[in-house]
Amino acid sequence: MTAPGDDVTLTFGGTATTLLRLGPFTLLTDPNFLHRGQRAHLGYGLRSKRLTDPALVPALLPELDAVLLSHMHGDHWDRVATRSLPKETPVVTTPEAARCLDRRGFTATADLRPWQTHEITRGADTLRVTSVPGVHGPGFLDKLLPQVMGSVLELVHHGEVTWRGFISGDTLYRPFLGEVLQRCGPLDVLIPHLGGTRIAGVLLTMDGRQGADLVELLKPPVTVPVHFDDYPVFTSPLGDFVAEVAKRRAPGEVRTVTRGQTVSLRA
Repeated sequence: MTAPGDDVTLTFGGTATTLLRLGPFTLLTDPNFLHRGQRAHLGYGLRSKRLTDPALVPALLPELDAVLLSHMHGDHWDRVATRSLPKETPVVTTPEAARCLDRRGFTATADLRPWQTHEITRGADTLRVTSVPGVHGPGFLDKLLPQVMGSVLELVHHGEVTWRGFISGDTLYRPFLGEVLQRCGPLDVLIPHLGGTRIAGVLLTMDGRQGADLVELLKPPVTVPVHFDDYPVFTSPLGDFVAEVAKRRAPGEVRTVTRGQTVSLRA
């Protein structure tokens, strides 16, 4: 699935913050611009101190077609993003996060419920975003945490899908994520949020084992993991995931990325 001149890359900023260049479109995901030593607010009075510095900063960002926000947590949308991003920037997110951003003065939010789509069009090219449901905590805890969504991104050129990727968002592994393939089709790349986030011992994002489960379920040619070492609440390092995928001989290639590095999202 390739159109001439259709480059697809990811630049990693840290946490789940990436700059995606998808053909003619430029997206920022889950903007976390806090620096090392600053604390992210996680709700219910909980805070976590950042261990790293961001490789992407607002002043050096290119013009954005949209921001893609998986959910409203302080390590995915922080006070620097509220202060620094232009208020007219389109933000594609959950209904709950959209209401929060509306209160902060952002005027172009698009709120998506599970499996709804939002499209951005430029000439013969369209970027289609489909919201995928996620589970941020087990059982009743999921109801106490912010609404979370994953996103299937599709590049459409003259009506034909030329590339398709899935960003998991902060979800635990669940078999229903296999609906991504049933509803949207095979993937070119998977971008899972990992880290094995634990608060009071409770797992809130995929660890290495659950991440490998998702690779086995979705069978992407390329996997680019993010969200794995920026905060103390991340308890499962990237090496856990890489080792688990290798042990299982799971499909495709794991393409690791360091902060500030740009990688292709093509097989």
